Amino acid sequence: MDSTPPTMVAAFDHPAGRAALAQPGGVTGWRGSLLHIHVCPAASADMVELAEGRCVAGRGLEGDRYFLGTGSYSAKPEVREITLIEQEALDALARNDPPLQGGPVLLAPAQHRRNLTVSGVPLNHLVGRRFQVGEVILRGGRLNFPCKYLEKLLAMPVFLPLYNRSGLNCSIERGGVIRPGDAVLPL
Repeated sequence: MDSTPPTMVAAFDHPAGRAALAQPGGVTGWRGSLLHIHVCPAASADMVELAEGRCVAGRGLEGDRYFLGTGSYSAKPEVREITLIEQEALDALARNDPPLQGGPVLLAPAQHRRNLTVSGVPLNHLVGRRFQVGEVILRGGRLNFPCKYLEKLLAMPVFLPLYNRSGLNCSIERGGVIRPGDAVLPL
C-alpha cells in the first residue's frame, strides 16, 4: 500500500504538477487549457455553463454570485473574484484515488462550484503567482478547501477526497473575455 499521506498526493495528481515541482521556482514549464466556464447567480443556485465569460479586474466573472456580492462567502476578506479547479482532481475522484471514500465519486464540472475547470495547470503551486487564461491575467490567492456545505449541497462524500485539491481562489489583475479552449500559461 502507498505510504504517501493523502495531503501530499495532490501535487502529484497530474503531469503538470510533477513538471512544476521539477522546475526551479516550481511553476514554470507547463501549459494548460481552459475546459469549462461556470457562473452561479446566487448562493446554492445551480451553476450555469457559459460559452464565454467576461472577467472584470477587481470584481470577478460577470453574472457570478461573487461578482454580484451574493455568494455564501462574499463577506469574507479573502480574494474570491474567480475560482479554478483542475480536471485532474475530478478524474482522481472518479478513480477513487486516493481511496478516501467508499468508492468513485463522479463530480461533473457544473457541480464543483468553481468558475473555471482547467487541465494541465498546477493550481496548488500558483498561490501568490500571476498566470494567464486567454487574455486575462490572474493572481493566485489562497487555496480553496472543501467544506461540509459543498458535501451537503451535493449529497456526495467530497470533503476528504477534495482536501488539498479543491481549487484556487484568484484575483483578476487584467480583465477580458475567456472561452473554453483558451491557453492557461505561467507568467
